[in-house]
Amino acid sequence: QVQLVESGGGLVQPGGSLRLSCAASGSIFYTMGWYRQAPGKQREFVATIDSGGNTDYVDSGKGRFAIFRDKNTVYLQMNNLKPEDTAVYYCNARPVIGSNIYWGQGTQVTVSS
Repeated sequence: QVQLVESGGGLVQPGGSLRLSCAASGSIFYTMGWYRQAPGKQREFVATIDSGGNTDYVDSGKGRFAIFRDKNTVYLQMNNLKPEDTAVYYCNARPVIGSNIYWGQGTQVTVSS
């Protein structure tokens, strides 16, 4: 069965950095990425990477965030964090076989001084 296990969230001061990781198992994955959801807001796209290494980022993360993957583990490096980055971050993955999109449990990122 498909499982996504996230880690790396925490409390950081503005300007600090965090690296999130997501270890996916149970399939071969086509795309993997990160979304986030702040209280009272819709879940929004943060970054994605496909099996060919193509990446995309939310506008506010460009120049600060980097997504990369090693087989079925995807990482999100976040630098120069801002208070508005505070949210629960969710990993997702699309298997090569099957139509479902899978989600991790979420990891809290809090940026505050």
